[in-house]
Amino acid sequence: MTVFSAAPLRSPRTRTWAHIVPIVLGGAAAVCAVALVAYLLWPTWGPSGANAPDKLPVSVGGTLFNLPTTAIRMKIQRHSGPQERIDLDFLYPSLEPPGTPKHVTADTVDAAMQPIDRIFLSIAAHHDALSPEQRTATIYPRYLDQAATMPEDGLTMRMFRADTPYGSEDLYSAASPALTARCTRDAATPGMCLSERRVGGADLTFRFPRSWLSQWRDAAEAMERLTAQLRGPKG
Repeated sequence: MTVFSAAPLRSPRTRTWAHIVPIVLGGAAAVCAVALVAYLLWPTWGPSGANAPDKLPVSVGGTLFNLPTTAIRMKIQRHSGPQERIDLDFLYPSLEPPGTPKHVTADTVDAAMQPIDRIFLSIAAHHDALSPEQRTATIYPRYLDQAATMPEDGLTMRMFRADTPYGSEDLYSAASPALTARCTRDAATPGMCLSERRVGGADLTFRFPRSWLSQWRDAAEAMERLTAQLRGPKG
């Protein structure tokens, strides 16, 4: 007599799926676990620096300055701590940090050529080099023309001789408010002025358009205010 088993027969395909299903379910569970961990550990801040401080304490030449973050021109310099040099600019006459620069295209480049509306400032460690005051008193006089003119009340202008290293520049000076500026002359590009002062271990170099000298007292006072605003607590 033939005896038939009560257990149903399984095909090879059925047995294969019986092994694959647990593996697929386990893999899916592992992927979900990894995704959950990644979500929980993913940083919540963005790269734009929206929470960056308004001012940064920066030490240049051992002298502390509190600098508006958005006034710092180079991203690599936007950090606190010691630095050898730092470059900034400020709107004039408000002395506020400038906003985000507008994107300039080939179609708008001509329209973008507007008069300079800001004052540029570089702060650098001087390492005991000749001070701006010493340079004005001992170096510049060797190259100046003897004649002097006074184009604005209280502001004296002297030309550098053509055969000197400063042959295309003029030296402006005033006593009250104090101002000393070396300025290039207007040519293909507008003339620019450079005015320096020493604060502790750092030299501050201001750059601004020569045309501002028509209101030279305002320019001198603006540089004085910026120097006082940026200087940190004196040690």
